[in-house]
Amino acid sequence: MRIYHHISELSNLTNSIVTIGTFDGVHLGHQQIIKRLVELKKKQGGEIVLFTFAPHPRKVLFPEQSDLKLITTTQEKCELLQQFGVDHVLVYPFTKAFSQMQAQDYISDIIAKGLKTKTLVIGYDHRFGSNREGNIETLKQFASTHQFNVEEIPAQEINQLNISSTRIRKAIDEGDVKTANEFLGYSFFVTGTVIKGKQLGRTIGYPTANIFLEDADKLIPKIGVYAVNVILDGITYKGMLNVGTNPTTDADHKIKIEVNIFDFDKDIYGETLKVEFVKWIRNEEKFANLDELKQALANDKIACAHV
Repeated sequence: MRIYHHISELSNLTNSIVTIGTFDGVHLGHQQIIKRLVELKKKQGGEIVLFTFAPHPRKVLFPEQSDLKLITTTQEKCELLQQFGVDHVLVYPFTKAFSQMQAQDYISDIIAKGLKTKTLVIGYDHRFGSNREGNIETLKQFASTHQFNVEEIPAQEINQLNISSTRIRKAIDEGDVKTANEFLGYSFFVTGTVIKGKQLGRTIGYPTANIFLEDADKLIPKIGVYAVNVILDGITYKGMLNVGTNPTTDADHKIKIEVNIFDFDKDIYGETLKVEFVKWIRNEEKFANLDELKQALANDKIACAHV
């Protein structure tokens, strides 16, 4: 799969099967759309092009909504799209000016000339152009002029799944990773770099890797303890992870992500970890002393090991 950031880079394509959207999380609803693109590719040839945006359109159109966090970073989204068979991803810079483009110009300059679209697969509720004036009917109206076909994903096909990125974000925000994972079709994950912490964990028998997330827009689950899978160099380990402020030992009130990897004893500072959230175990608590904390961690380890 190839990733582009400028539409001119797609100039060599001649038979594009295209879909458009933010695709945050690449959840089961998104996967259903991509599955249809793959079917069309097998049937009529061509290459699958997914047109997506960065930053998320809501961040540009509604900057006052500063609390919007994303299920997947752009890099994570692209890695998922590759797994599902997409050939090309255009990560287009979403700006205020782009959002004010006239619908006809968008169809002509972006869909037809830029993406070299021959078949466009799009949801019934897709809106585009200045004041969101363009819709599925606008696309159908101009499709023959620009020599591409439009395949509409009907309402019942989308709504029967009852899945949305908003619902998944809410579940993750509430610590309900079980529901989130069911909607995603895979385990919600974060990808980050291991950095040095206070190194207190190793003194009480539970060394932890402190994970730094580079993208400030990445959604972090509700504060608490989770059973997780940790992927390092292609190998998967079980572990337990705490999202929180460590109230028993720390006074800085900063949110930290720390994971204790089971049956693991290597120096991994600077390494990149992928951590999949499997199950919420309990809320973070402040214990009276380190002995109480150690006992709680022992209980957590038993709970997480049996997930």
